[in-house]
Amino acid sequence: MALGVSSVGIAPFPQLFQPFSAFKSKCSGSPAVLARISNNGSQPSSNGHPSPTLTQKFPGKPEADVVVIGSGIGGLCCGALLARYNQDVLVLESHDVPGGAAHSFEIKDYKFDSGPSLFSGFQSRGPQANPLAQVLDALGESLPCATYDSWMVYIPEGEFLSRIGPTDFFKDLQTYAGPDAVREWRKLLDAILPLSAAAMALPPLSIRGDWGVLSTAGARYAPSLLKSFAQMGPQGALGATKLLRPFSDIIDSLELKDPFIRNWLDLLAFLLAGVKSDGILSAEMIYMFSEWYKPGCCLEYPLHGSGAIVDALVRGLKKFNGRLSLRSHVENIIVEDGRAIGVKLRGGQFVRAKKAVVSNASMWDTLSLLPKEVIPKPYEDRIKMTPQCDSFMHLHLGFDAEGIREDLGIHHIVVNDWERGVDADQNVVLISVSSVLGPDLAPPGKHVLHAYTPGTEPFEIWKGLDRRSNEYKELKAQRSEVMWKAVERALGPGFDRDKCEVKLVGTPLTHKRFLRRNRGTYGPAIKAGKGSFPGHATPIPQLFCCGDSTFPGIGVPAVAASGAIVANSLVPVSQHSELLDAVGI
Repeated sequence: MALGVSSVGIAPFPQLFQPFSAFKSKCSGSPAVLARISNNGSQPSSNGHPSPTLTQKFPGKPEADVVVIGSGIGGLCCGALLARYNQDVLVLESHDVPGGAAHSFEIKDYKFDSGPSLFSGFQSRGPQANPLAQVLDALGESLPCATYDSWMVYIPEGEFLSRIGPTDFFKDLQTYAGPDAVREWRKLLDAILPLSAAAMALPPLSIRGDWGVLSTAGARYAPSLLKSFAQMGPQGALGATKLLRPFSDIIDSLELKDPFIRNWLDLLAFLLAGVKSDGILSAEMIYMFSEWYKPGCCLEYPLHGSGAIVDALVRGLKKFNGRLSLRSHVENIIVEDGRAIGVKLRGGQFVRAKKAVVSNASMWDTLSLLPKEVIPKPYEDRIKMTPQCDSFMHLHLGFDAEGIREDLGIHHIVVNDWERGVDADQNVVLISVSSVLGPDLAPPGKHVLHAYTPGTEPFEIWKGLDRRSNEYKELKAQRSEVMWKAVERALGPGFDRDKCEVKLVGTPLTHKRFLRRNRGTYGPAIKAGKGSFPGHATPIPQLFCCGDSTFPGIGVPAVAASGAIVANSLVPVSQHSELLDAVGI
């Protein structure tokens, strides 16, 4: 599956698993429904500067069956599938390149990923495939990828090449933790891998937000779900009831006490969903384990960078006559007689939506697009009270590969101090050297690198700073030093920061400015057992939300699934079923 890098991810994201009753409660359109932060389409232009704010004249008439706000992965998946369903779709993007938090940009012939960089499951097919792979399959689009099976880890105990697969990690445990850790890890795998069939029982492409889900998901996949429970036996089926509980419940029930194991599981959970093991759904972790610790598993990276994912979705959108309009900034969602009927663009142009408006913006930013008088107070209060994840620091570098070891891997993760917790600021740094697997992403003999602190940078210390001030520049230098040191550790003595041809430091203000993210946030900090990601309907009829402000949450596979669910919900069950038949799930 795919990791959300500009969204915290470095571990595969889960398939959807939710009982219909829980799903319906989140898709009911009651005032309790929220709209979570999406990979909304707002980003720097290809030259690294803000794109023009003038509205570009978009193709066709200023109306569509469905208007989608934002060309993040969630919005593009929604729009492209709706076009596949023969709906007239118009995707409106504020900036001059699509992709939202997953866009790519180019400076001095270096092609940078701004967000996701760790992926798997693009080549998977069938009911248990990555949700994004299912969407691309439905669009008839492919994504050439390089494959690999390891990533470098730098932790207080030492540094090692962590390989995915059923047996290799045992060797690392024996070296860095000891026999107790090996025993506990084996106990964990034996307990949770049998639950993976239940965690992956419902293909994301089969889910919709109305009672039609009883046909497209319930009746269609009930036999395989029941079979998976039967194969698990009484104990396994009983354990499956924990899928919607925090993963820490499973850890505690197995009496896993080894500090290395507990720290490692917190790290995986945090990289996967921005919370530690006491805040992540067991279903998410179990799916990740089934993807990373099964025979023959591998990681994948698109040969032309994460921007290739966006390109494939845009091709799919246009193939089925969907429209994408760049530099089309939405200022307001227009509500008439209590229903969303379209949007107003900067400059005053009105674009009519005959059937629905879909917002791929964050829950907070969607709220700001609505007329205050039409927003139910419980809905507004819930959004305003929803806690936010922190933001990011980013470091983008272009440099000469001379002197850098030839066996340099694409991904590196640095943990400075277990005691502080993996969610502490300035403690964990993720590094992606994408040119290792995608040589055309940098000039010959060069490397392109993206390092970041994953959703742990507090916005408050940046709030109100003038980006041109010395205070801001000094804080950038100070807060980026942890990333520079991590890069120097990963690349070795052959790397010289002073010789980098491109040096870009991004802050929470950069996130807020370019990605249109409220307070530069990664999204809602919703913990398993203490809340749930909202559904896709809103209290405003004909207004829907997708992206990582909505179920199933954060990460590329999750936002792809959210976009697919909204698209499915806007067409008849018969069309939805025909699509499932066409892609063989």
